[in-house]
Parts: sequence; structure tokens; C-alpha cells
Amino acid sequence: MVPVKFALVGKKLAKSRIPIETRLNKLLEQGIRFLVRMEQTYCSSINKGGAVEYLSLYGLFLAKVLTVVLAIIILAVVCIGLGVRKTMHKGELKLTNLGKSYKERQRQMQQARMSEAEQKIWQKTFKKQQKSDAKQKKMEAKTGQKGIQKSNLYVLDFKGSMDAREVDSLREEISAILAVADKKDEVLLRLESPGGVVHGYGLAASQLVRLRQKGIRLTIAVDKVAASGGYMMACVADRIIAAPFAIIGSIGVVAQVPNIHRLLKKNDIDVELHTAGEYKRTLTVLGENTEQGRKKFQEDLNETHKLFKSFIHQYRPSLDVENVATGEYWYGTQAKENGLIDDVDVSDDFLIEKIEHCEVIGVNYYRRKRAIDRLMGSAMENVDKLFMRWWQRGEKPLL
Repeated sequence: MVPVKFALVGKKLAKSRIPIETRLNKLLEQGIRFLVRMEQTYCSSINKGGAVEYLSLYGLFLAKVLTVVLAIIILAVVCIGLGVRKTMHKGELKLTNLGKSYKERQRQMQQARMSEAEQKIWQKTFKKQQKSDAKQKKMEAKTGQKGIQKSNLYVLDFKGSMDAREVDSLREEISAILAVADKKDEVLLRLESPGGVVHGYGLAASQLVRLRQKGIRLTIAVDKVAASGGYMMACVADRIIAAPFAIIGSIGVVAQVPNIHRLLKKNDIDVELHTAGEYKRTLTVLGENTEQGRKKFQEDLNETHKLFKSFIHQYRPSLDVENVATGEYWYGTQAKENGLIDDVDVSDDFLIEKIEHCEVIGVNYYRRKRAIDRLMGSAMENVDKLFMRWWQRGEKPLL
């Protein structure tokens, strides 16, 4: 009866519109009350019987406790699954007025330098100015007149992983901007990526091309790293800025495939690989690789490299691509000398300069994920971190 009772309770809670946290709390409260009642019942029974009866009742009590706990866990998972399933495909676009946030911090710092008397005078003056500005905007709204319209600067962030899965959010953010932006507006993308799979970063770069096709000026700021696929994205920009020691370049293609054929052969394990098409499988992990397969694999890498260089030349025609497409990387100051970037600067100074005469709006799109997706996402992030750590230690000198 215990699992049936909790199943009915869980089903009712799952169908209700009560938030998931409230549902789980109610479910746990009922489970705790039931366990307390069972414990009281068994304690009264034990007082009447002997040791053998005590042990049998105790074993029965443990079995029922485990049954109740298992039922609660299963129903909790079901409730969470039902609640998240309704919203897992729905994303949310978050807009942040970065100019307002910056000016608020600026006011806080200004007041920190003042005495109490000076703060009171400053606050009175500030409130008067706010009222005057609000009155002016109200009058403009009534008369239909428009004051001086500032251009908008939309700020995006892209911290790329190996598979460039962040492109799912990037495409939504760009679509949202294109729905309202005009040619006087600008976009700043703060980019950080060591590169990754060709098709993933190819799509990410293509999303940025959409902005240029609509005539919206795109600036990309690299504070840490934009290498390989990261630079494929960066080269699309009208202007690239990078910090003095940001890593830029690595215009090349790399692939490595482990092969355990000899190990399997040594242990008398056969692997059969059947293909239709001469080059359906060039290199394999389990089978025996051939010189013909290796040659074709290298040809594919060279062809991908040519496409990479051609893409860069299309958007940075003044860059001597052949000179820099060696797989090497450069720091920000060196990258400017080689024509890989336009200016040495950090994204913070660029934003502060724009705040004075632009409406600076941060755009961030994210989706609610299922528990299993969050778990898998965390695992992938850990893999990316390990890869990044290996790449940093292997490719860059340490200070």
C-alpha cells in the first residue's frame, strides 16, 4: 500500500501547476510523517514482545523504510522530469543595460570619496537631474518629438568549447538583434576560444557573417585567446581588438587517431571492417591502417586548411595569409604587427568609451536544461577544461 499511496500523491502533484520545489517539499513532508507513524507503531509493538520479535519487526521496518525512500526518489525524478519537460525547449532572452550598471558603479565610487555633507548635496542634485530628465522625456512622448537618439551597441559573449555548442545560443542572440537593429547600431562580441571542430566553428563564423550582410558593424574583442576556430570567427569582424598578451592565430588543421590494431592482434582479437566506397574509411581505431588511407587523410587535412585560408582572405584581404597560416600563434602586440588584428586594447576600455554616446545592451540567450543534460554538460565542460589545460601547458610558455 505504501508505494501505491505515494504514487497517487506524486501523480497529483506532477499534474498540478505548483512549482517543482513546492511539490518535492510536500512529498518529503508526507514521507517523513509516514515514517514517524511507522516508528511509533513498531516501538509500541516491541515493548510487548521479545528479542526475536524485535529483530523481525526491525527488519520489516527497514524494508518498509527503504521502500518508502525508493518511492520518494522515483517520484521526485518523475516530478522533476515532468516539470522540466514543459520548458526544456523554451529559451529565454536576457537583456542587460550595461551602461546603466556602469554608471551606477561610477556613482557609488564617487560617493565613497565624499564626506556625508557632500553626499547629501550630491544626492539632491542628482535627484533633481533625474526629475528633469524624466519630465523632458514625458514632454517628448506627449508631443511626439524625439530627442537625440543614441545608437545601440549590443554586447555578446562567446566562450567556445571544442564542439562549439555555444553556437545554439549565438544564433538566437544574433536573430534577436537583427530583428530590431539598423545600420547605425553596432555589435561587440567578446570572444574566447582555443578552437575545435571544423563544422562547429564554421557555423559560428557563418552566424557572424549574417551581421555583416545586414550592414551592422561588428567588433570582436579577444581578451584571452582566439586561436584556430576562434580566429575563424574573429576574422569576420570589421574590427578586431585584442589584449597585449591575448593568443591569436594558430591557423592550421590538426587531427589525431589512436590505433590499437597491433594490441588486438597480439591478443588474437579480429576486427572486420566493411565499407562501400574507396575512401569511406581512411583511418580507423581498431582496424589496420594503410598508406593509401593515410595519404587520403592527409589530403583531406590539406584541403580543409585551404578552405580555412580562403575564408580568412575573404574577410581580411590585406592579410598575408600564407605568411601566417603556418599553425603558429602570436600574442596581441605581435598579432597586430602581422596584421591579424587591428588594435591592441581590452574589451573593458572599448565598452567604457562607447557608454558615453551609445546605449550598451548585453544580450544573452539560454535554455532550461533537463537534469541529465546538465550532468552531461558538466562532463563536457570538464573535458574542455582538461583539453584547454593540456593545450595551455603544451603550446604556451608559463610565467
